[in-house]
Amino acid sequence: MTLMRPTAGAAEATDPGGSTRRPATGRAVAVLALVALAALIPLLGPSAALHGTGEAAAPGAGGTAVLRTVLFAALCVPVGELFAARLARRVPGAPLERAPRSLAPYAAVCGFAAALGLASVVSTGNLVPHGLGDIDVGGLYRTRDGTLALLEVNAFVVAGLCALSRRPARQVWPLTAVAVAEALRAHPPSEHGPLTGSGLTLVHVLCATLWAGGLLHVLRTLRAWRAPEAGAALLGRYARVAAVLLAAITATGVWSTLRRMPPDTVLDQLTTTAYGRVLLAKVVLVAGVAALALWARLRLARAADPLGACSPARAEVVVLGVVVAVSALLTALPLPIRW
Repeated sequence: MTLMRPTAGAAEATDPGGSTRRPATGRAVAVLALVALAALIPLLGPSAALHGTGEAAAPGAGGTAVLRTVLFAALCVPVGELFAARLARRVPGAPLERAPRSLAPYAAVCGFAAALGLASVVSTGNLVPHGLGDIDVGGLYRTRDGTLALLEVNAFVVAGLCALSRRPARQVWPLTAVAVAEALRAHPPSEHGPLTGSGLTLVHVLCATLWAGGLLHVLRTLRAWRAPEAGAALLGRYARVAAVLLAAITATGVWSTLRRMPPDTVLDQLTTTAYGRVLLAKVVLVAGVAALALWARLRLARAADPLGACSPARAEVVVLGVVVAVSALLTALPLPIRW
């Protein structure tokens, strides 16, 4: 049921959580501010993280981090839609005909553009190309990183076509290919135990995309449904799965950290290396997200209006967006030294 309250010249609708929705202009300004923040973190982050460490960043690290932020976000959105839609179909009496408009096609376009930009960087030997003549497309087929970059470009094209087809669920295959490519890229064969590292990264990435993208689409679904009982049931189903996802993210994150930073050097490298500093910031942010998730779950279980949990859940989505940007920044920084 939608509640309307008259204003001086217009009406403002209340969302399922009971709070008054901001006008469209206010929401647009807020979104633009968040996008600007998400862009500034990877763009300015390398120089801030490297300050005083004696380490040198790769050329164009800020731009690379921005492109990878877009790529990660473009992966989160469609994966979250598929996940949340599956949960919604299991809610008794859910008004499925009022599902929110899919953002997957737009995410595929953004992901394709970001993957293409990253492929151009790989084609020049991880240097920033200054013109089309610097890009060696044929060279991409001769290197492992180039092949993975091309795989991501093609995967987003296929994902976009699937999103526009009658069976959008088929996006799961090309999107999984992107996650696999990212996991393999992060752990080259020269690394000790690359398959183990890639496996940990794959689980970490998949769980993170389900968590962030799933919560975003759940909140969009609640706004579209305007059905308090069904909305509370959907949020409850998501919260139960999110607890498992958080546990998997924590376990794989800790394991991956100990593989790159031996236990006796972790505390030192967390403050003296750029990678460690950004990793520490990510840990703090994830802890904040976990606290918001716990707050939302308590309100869902104990509050008179279960959909009051939407407020901390919205804040959780915002912080998760920052975590995505920080995670992308990590990929553009020099790896820590194994002492």
